[in-house]
Amino acid sequence: MPEYAPLDLPDTPRLAGNITYFARALRKAGLPIGPGRVIDAIEAVSAAGFTDKRDFYWTLHACFVSRPEHRATFAQVFRLYWRDPRYLEHMMSVMLPSIRGVQEERAAKAAEKRAAEALLDGTQPDPPEARSEGSDEETRIDIDASLTMSAEEKLRTLDFEQMSTAEVAAAKRLLSQMTLPVPPLVTRRLAAARSGTRIDRAATLRSAIRRGGDLQDIARATRRTRWSNLVVLCDISGSMSQYSRLVLHFVHSVANQKGAGWAKVHAFTFGTRLTNITRHLATRDVDTALSAAGAEAQDWEGGTRIGACLDRFNRDWSRRVLGQGAVVLLITDGLDRDDTGDLARAMERLHLSCKHLIWLNPLLRWDGFAPKARGIAAMLPHVDAFRAGHSIASLEDLAKALSKGSDSGLKAQMMTQLPK
Repeated sequence: MPEYAPLDLPDTPRLAGNITYFARALRKAGLPIGPGRVIDAIEAVSAAGFTDKRDFYWTLHACFVSRPEHRATFAQVFRLYWRDPRYLEHMMSVMLPSIRGVQEERAAKAAEKRAAEALLDGTQPDPPEARSEGSDEETRIDIDASLTMSAEEKLRTLDFEQMSTAEVAAAKRLLSQMTLPVPPLVTRRLAAARSGTRIDRAATLRSAIRRGGDLQDIARATRRTRWSNLVVLCDISGSMSQYSRLVLHFVHSVANQKGAGWAKVHAFTFGTRLTNITRHLATRDVDTALSAAGAEAQDWEGGTRIGACLDRFNRDWSRRVLGQGAVVLLITDGLDRDDTGDLARAMERLHLSCKHLIWLNPLLRWDGFAPKARGIAAMLPHVDAFRAGHSIASLEDLAKALSKGSDSGLKAQMMTQLPK
């Protein structure tokens, strides 16, 4: 439970009505809540009492939250509805950036915009009227919007963590249309080709033997090509939950695209344990697929044990899914509290087992990012590319780099900043 100001009890509370309106706000913010849950919540609060703030929070949490990804939204709506009247004023200024009041200017935290939209019900504050000094007449303000970004362009660069409910839905539609192309791998084996650049001696001799030793045609061949496997290792700990949901939405789109260029797409989630969700991605409906994956991954929004999970992947799955030429996408912030020596060894083995290891880290969205954390410093030397993974634009840049067949990202720059 987040630490907020004490909860002041009203003198004449209308508890049932307030809980009902609170449930409506949660439903608008994306939680699947029906009348049955509202009745259960009212009865549960009646049984547990309304005297302790912590008990009240967790009683409603038990009635309304059924999935790990809904915890952050519930916490923000609870704070906005029950606890902090000035919080609504701040979020209205966040949703209308051109209006600045006395609120502290900062970016919205996780699920804040979705919580504010749910309670505001789509309304926004009216802009203040500017008046000249000593005059009652209104002053018209002309705004030049010729150089402002379009809504879609702004959405592409917006941080996944700062998106509202409508923006998340729009981002999912864009992610479902994206592709992750990769050039084919050229093998040593040959295939017959009329305009091949190599002479196929064996085929030429077989053709001559069939004609009694008369050599008439020169058989030609070219190198065969095949496609790589894509293996996604996605961190679903508390600090990565929102990023993980949208990145997995993108991975589902790649796994179900015909002619995308990948031989197979394998996906694993990890927090405190490793979970294989590959079979769930085969489901065509993305909501059903990710819901089933979330139900199987019981450690969603839990702790992080990157080294232990990667070690288990190397031991149990690497030989099965990391065929020749496999590309691995590792999505994590690298904040691991376990022994960094074990993490470095696991990363080294993973790097040696695949053709290309790409690390997507949402912390790269910060301009002053430096690899000072022990986990990040242990992982960075063992990756081929180090990229941001916090927005649609960052995923588009990754797709462009993979299509060219070479990608270094920011690894060289970050390696110079590693602590000695």
